[in-house]
Amino acid sequence: MPPPPPNPQSPRPLGGPGRGRRVGLALVFLWFLIGGVAHFLATDAEMRIVPPYIPWPRAVVLASGACELLGAAGLLWRPARRAAGLGLFALTVAVTPAHFYMLQRPALFDIPYALLLLRLPLQAGLLWLIIWSTARPRGAAVPSGAGDAGAAP
Repeated sequence: MPPPPPNPQSPRPLGGPGRGRRVGLALVFLWFLIGGVAHFLATDAEMRIVPPYIPWPRAVVLASGACELLGAAGLLWRPARRAAGLGLFALTVAVTPAHFYMLQRPALFDIPYALLLLRLPLQAGLLWLIIWSTARPRGAAVPSGAGDAGAAP
């Protein structure tokens, strides 16, 4: 006699297919929570990496920190998770000029050049992790009202 079909209401086992996404989501959440807090606790240090051609570095640091915290919070609420992921992806791309600025002016920063170089592939990995961990799993139901703007009644 075959085993009964899985109950969709039962929780997934710890080693189930969603575990990797949950771990990825936790990493993304912690990355942006800690980073967002750092924008407020170490504002002057964060301002040093803002390229000089970007106006109002203090406002930029505080605004990006607030966006990181809002994005991290959005990851916790499932209906907002995908939008939060897309916002964090866009924010991560938007702050990439700071990484290039640090590479162009390494003498201004007390960070080994090899670590500055490592930030770029790390950034690419973070972008992938954001998209992968916040994507709606295949076959998951679309929340009501989402994605049916052109659907017939």
